Amino acid sequence: MGMDGLDRFEKNRGRMVEMLGRMSGGGIGMIPTALEGVGVARSACSSSRTPVMYEPCIVIVAQGIKRGFLGDRMFTYDARNYLTLTVPLPFECETEVAADGTYLGLSIRIDLGIVSELVMKMGSSRPTLVQPEETVTETPVDMALSDAAVRLLECLESPVDVSVLGPQIVREIHYRVLCGQQGGALQGLLLTGGTRMLMHRILHRMHLEYAQPMDVASLANEAGMSVSALHHHFKELTETSPLQYLKTVRLHKARMLMVQESVGAAIAAERVGYESPSQFSREFKRLFGASPTEETERMRARLGIVREEEVLVG
Repeated sequence: MGMDGLDRFEKNRGRMVEMLGRMSGGGIGMIPTALEGVGVARSACSSSRTPVMYEPCIVIVAQGIKRGFLGDRMFTYDARNYLTLTVPLPFECETEVAADGTYLGLSIRIDLGIVSELVMKMGSSRPTLVQPEETVTETPVDMALSDAAVRLLECLESPVDVSVLGPQIVREIHYRVLCGQQGGALQGLLLTGGTRMLMHRILHRMHLEYAQPMDVASLANEAGMSVSALHHHFKELTETSPLQYLKTVRLHKARMLMVQESVGAAIAAERVGYESPSQFSREFKRLFGASPTEETERMRARLGIVREEEVLVG
């Protein structure tokens, strides 16, 4: 990228910072926009490694740095590198805010229908598939993707533009990612046979039916493979075992219930499939490093959520 390109890139980044700051409204966390599947993210302080769970998405950062940790791998997404996550995945993440004390980013949920349509139209020019285990990738942001991100944010500020232009710009961003150095990871979502597709089906089921009883033997039988084979292929894709993955999904869902719906730990545990509240509390503290009550208060304070009784008293 020449000097002119660098100047344009920095101009784009500055424009993104301006718009993301305005759209976030001073909020913290992932904030939905008028366009389904698109969110803006803001953090007001740096944070150490914390368990997180992302849905399949593309994350483009305008300011600050995120570092993700999956097994023995570390991936960095910042103003120069975007993240592509092709499966729902629990991992650890740390945030480093910029000099002004904020992290700002844009998240676009991956749409399998868009990917399928684009790959068909790209034909022989589509990217070469990367290895199946590449479910998380970091890729340099090129000028075309940078321009598209700016245009997406611009259209989000107009109700008419977001309705008319938004879906097309989201489609373009999918295309730019497919054309990127790690575009094969996105294309890999379309594989219709083999163990990878079986693993995707199991992951999808876990996210839909996480509160239902589920055991590895039954999952393996449905997939037509041995328990040991299921463990191997599942860990290859997610860096964890099926039961540990399901447990992590349940605990993240429970935390969301406690933070956003103000339900107690025992009720949250029951809703996500735990029979024993004490086991839930032990496993919750092991994952998040705090009791359900402590973690709920911490998250509510971080997100600026005021409890109803505090509003009434205030």
